[in-house]
Amino acid sequence: MTRWIRCLSIVAVVGVQACKGPASPSPLPAGAWGGDHISMTVAQPFTHMELDCAHADIPQPIQLEAFNRFEVSGTFVREHGGPIRAGEVPDSHPASFTGSIAEVTMTLVIRLTDVNETIGNYTLTRGAMGRVVKCL
Repeated sequence: MTRWIRCLSIVAVVGVQACKGPASPSPLPAGAWGGDHISMTVAQPFTHMELDCAHADIPQPIQLEAFNRFEVSGTFVREHGGPIRAGEVPDSHPASFTGSIAEVTMTLVIRLTDVNETIGNYTLTRGAMGRVVKCL
């Protein structure tokens, strides 16, 4: 009889935990993330990225949701070689940044929302230097 009570108690505890749903969002900790063609600096509440011939900014904290996933909006700016001319309008686009984190690895997709163009899929490592080539 006590064995059945113990089993029912365990099932009840597991069931209650499952019904609670995902934990509340938590901010992505400040620090550096890097990978091929991308370098990201998270400094609350602002995140800045340097990419090959481009840069991007996220003006609010990146909140990690269930399963350490995130989706946030920001700005992506294409760069070009040579000097920036006086009065030149930057090639700036609204963008979405979606991804997930598993231990020290982040997967990230950058998509321009105004033209529905995917810029790329990136894999970044926490604490690593990015390998970025800027336009000449």
